[in-house]
Amino acid sequence: MIKNRFTKINNYGFIGNLQTTALVSQQGDIDFMCFPNFDSPSVFATILDGDKGGCFSIEPLIENLKYTQFYITDTATLITRFTSEKGVGEISDTMVIDEKDHKFKLLRKVSSNHGNISFRVKCKPRFDNAKARHTAKQHQNEITFTTDDDKFLCLNSCRDLYISRDDAYSEFKLDEKESCYFILTDFHLSEENKENMPSFGEQYHWESQDYWKKWISKTTYKGRWIETIIRSAITLKLLTSHKEGSIIAAPTFGLPEKIGGERNWDYRYTWIRDAAFAMYAFMKLGFKEEASAFFKWVEKYCFQEKMDLVYTYDGKTPPDETTLEHFNGYKNSKPVRVGNDAKNQKQLDIYGELIDAVYVYNLHDGNIKKSFWKNIKRYVDYVCDHWKDKDRGIWEIRGDKKEFLHSRLTCWIALDRGIKLAENNDLDYPKEKWEKVRTAIKDSIYSDFWNEKKEAFVQHSETDEIDASVMLMPILHFIDKHDEKWKKTLEAVERELKYDVLIYRYRAAETETDGLEGEEGTFTMCSFWYIECLALMDRVDEAAENFSRILGYGNSLRLFSEQISKSGEQVGNFPQALTHLALINACLELNKKMDRKNNA
Repeated sequence: MIKNRFTKINNYGFIGNLQTTALVSQQGDIDFMCFPNFDSPSVFATILDGDKGGCFSIEPLIENLKYTQFYITDTATLITRFTSEKGVGEISDTMVIDEKDHKFKLLRKVSSNHGNISFRVKCKPRFDNAKARHTAKQHQNEITFTTDDDKFLCLNSCRDLYISRDDAYSEFKLDEKESCYFILTDFHLSEENKENMPSFGEQYHWESQDYWKKWISKTTYKGRWIETIIRSAITLKLLTSHKEGSIIAAPTFGLPEKIGGERNWDYRYTWIRDAAFAMYAFMKLGFKEEASAFFKWVEKYCFQEKMDLVYTYDGKTPPDETTLEHFNGYKNSKPVRVGNDAKNQKQLDIYGELIDAVYVYNLHDGNIKKSFWKNIKRYVDYVCDHWKDKDRGIWEIRGDKKEFLHSRLTCWIALDRGIKLAENNDLDYPKEKWEKVRTAIKDSIYSDFWNEKKEAFVQHSETDEIDASVMLMPILHFIDKHDEKWKKTLEAVERELKYDVLIYRYRAAETETDGLEGEEGTFTMCSFWYIECLALMDRVDEAAENFSRILGYGNSLRLFSEQISKSGEQVGNFPQALTHLALINACLELNKKMDRKNNA
């Protein structure tokens, strides 16, 4: 059968080993994977170029197949099932998590559940974003792919393999109830394991499932939509480095926010903002170890002379933004960018978001060491001196700097949470100075960002445009949910940014603020902020209905990309941490309000 050249982002599953990740299409093809780490160059990238990108496909040789995908409950093991009148089979994909040796182990288990089924396997790696040549050598049923600079991957199987043009192939038939295994590693398997591939493959299969079931058992959440919450939690965990404790924004690069547009970014890095928000979600679900590991990462890498906006997962400065000219891009959307020039931007909101995460961590019994407080105190003092500065804001605009409402709000958060941390832990701080600045920032927000014409708080001090980030005002406890100015602001959001039950972050096509051409999709994180705001305002039934409708925009695996287009298609990098953590936070608030309503 002929497969589509491009698979919609909606039709991908997601696996990983807390070191790197892979996207698996609904037809069982691994179409994207970076190796060996999250931010390493790609080795499979068919999603970005069907000819040059490289892939690892397993194709059942049956006509008129129908495909479905699902995860084994409470795990990151992805099942791709194919059915037809002539046979039913499955591909089980997982990466084994190796927290000791950090070895790469990708397991693909192929099974015939009904009928005798023939398969064709192609493993076509394209190292270094498809820029490096490789050679392939075979020893029995192991094929080793090696680049000129000695990077290598080994493909092993219990079925015959052969090489053609330095790529690996296999053609075989499985009898009913029979399975076989393909294991891609960055080391050579022992001769014993090669000789016992079926039992060795099963060992990997169960090791992976056991890891995830033990991890998810730590959650304290027992409320509504629990399967959706667990899937989002596992997604966030898959984006977390087990070596470092950091969390990346998304596992992909170059996926467009609008098909054919220029907003195609590289999100495989750790943004302080995204990571801090993710810690809220982890802590509220009971995953305290992830929060502790993240704050150790902060202490190790971020307490330098200044805190950067974005880091690599291992605390380095991301590379300069460049384009991969040889890639055609997803559905011919160019440019395909790697690296991210946002690293050079000034964004004042990161201080408040980090300090708020520390505050929440402390509320969940996390200890604040005096050495840690010394650096937090230094950042609050920085905010005291710079809160009036113009910056690029939460949305990382490429246009002129502005005085953004969200940046001003989070400067207030930095002061407010800093004061509360000090008071709650009997820590030394300049009380009079900090309280004076906190009051001044609050006065500025009410005087400089309230727009009488719009009857709403607006995006920045020089506009009458509405920005979805305004919804964080009640979520972050700046403004009372019954405040008339807030009620009118939410009405403005609904009037100007709402599309069906989805929310745009701002009207990109109607403003020159961000310095980029064209429009974009609705921003899925903002859609979940809207649900949380409805719940906070006790519009519980409305929030619950809208929440269910938004979940309907996710794919069949409950995964969400960064944005959703007017056609309902997922666009932007996939899956996105911000979206899944916003989903979790909205669900937790809504579940709490539904319990209160039912018990009233």
